[in-house]
Amino acid sequence: MYDLSLFIFRRDLRLADNRGLIKAAEQSKKIIPLFIIDPRQASTQNHYKSERAFSFMLQSLIDLDHQLASANGKLYIAQGVPHTIVKTLCASLNIQAVFTNRDYTPFSISRDQEIEKVCHQSNCAFIQTDDVLLLTPEQGTKADGSSYHVFTPFYRNAQKKLSISTQPLNNAHFYKKTIEICTSIHKLCQHDEYNPHTTNDNDLTGGREAAKQCLSTLPHLHAYQKERDIPALDATSHLSAHLKFGTLSIREAFLSIHKALGGNHPLLRQLFWRDFFSHIAFFYPHVFGHAFNKKYETITWENDQKKFERWCTGQTGFPIVDAGMRELNARGFINGRIRMIVASFLIKDLHIDWRLGERYFATKLVDYDPCVNNGNWQWVASTGCDAQPYFRIFNPWQQQKKFDAECAYIYRWVPELRGVHNKLLHTLYKKALPATDTYPHPLIVHDRERLKTIAYYKKQNPS
Repeated sequence: MYDLSLFIFRRDLRLADNRGLIKAAEQSKKIIPLFIIDPRQASTQNHYKSERAFSFMLQSLIDLDHQLASANGKLYIAQGVPHTIVKTLCASLNIQAVFTNRDYTPFSISRDQEIEKVCHQSNCAFIQTDDVLLLTPEQGTKADGSSYHVFTPFYRNAQKKLSISTQPLNNAHFYKKTIEICTSIHKLCQHDEYNPHTTNDNDLTGGREAAKQCLSTLPHLHAYQKERDIPALDATSHLSAHLKFGTLSIREAFLSIHKALGGNHPLLRQLFWRDFFSHIAFFYPHVFGHAFNKKYETITWENDQKKFERWCTGQTGFPIVDAGMRELNARGFINGRIRMIVASFLIKDLHIDWRLGERYFATKLVDYDPCVNNGNWQWVASTGCDAQPYFRIFNPWQQQKKFDAECAYIYRWVPELRGVHNKLLHTLYKKALPATDTYPHPLIVHDRERLKTIAYYKKQNPS
């Protein structure tokens, strides 16, 4: 039993079913609950930082502080490089053990190796627990220990291995004295740069209470398989950001979906895709910055900056694409179908490097998860693991007509088109709208760019 331990929260901002915190409580007389604001992630030096995700995180930290107060504790906030903070605290408070939950990105692994090294130098135990995924990367492998490259056999194997239950936090005793290098979340949020502001009613809210509200709406998703692709309905669970920051556990999400919608519901399959992409990132860290399928590393990209800016701002002249990008910019969230449409348009209609789109999404998404975002972009780009074939290219006009037939979604996010009949909007590739200052003509001709894309990819696939 350790007299005093440190538990570092990261993407597990809750007390219930927090495996690392539960272990710390079982092995410690007192626990210091700490969250570290790492400048490598929180400052402008991080070119992948999402302000909306950061605000969601701050809201979740405020909620976590309330949870701790109910358990006779408080959340300590430190700012700095984690291993430096840990070294200082171990020396000044005689901490005997540091507990964390494990994460799987190259940055996370390197960060935790630095912390472990400092703990070893300080004669302090460093104890990690698996909490974030349904199965750890090591549990999700084939019988020979190699990783899966195709989702369906991975999914079947994972289902067989899966054993799920949740655990409450019992008998945790928290440290409450002042720590010189730490502040509270409320004092931190008094500074403008840490103000967890919301910009409009469309913003998704962080915190465990908001996560519980999402769970309470699950029974309404009985038609999820059909409705999830229709953006005007907004018929998704909105659990992704809560899973990213751990305001509820992956096990709580799985069991809640199973109970509300049944064991074969397609929403459960999405949780396994999250595991799959996380495992790929763990075993093949080169995917961050490089194609998983290395033969596509030298593919031709035109990378026209003006076209990229038109895509970013929703000014391409393709209504479904523009609606998606405007919703992303305004809300920090778009459904999976729209993510695929706008990503495919950037890569295979504008011939812009998928990595530019990946980074732009990272800076906008409230649910930005490096592994999932990378996996999804490489899937669309046909460079990734179990990706769609390069010759299967989304036709944005057909996608628009199929999933927004009445243009309700387009009218919401592209208001300058509200006076145009939906049938006309589906045939702009045949006859453009009269030239005006309010909405641009289509930026490219899809059929022409489709053939160009196939030619670019064929260069990497000599017959």
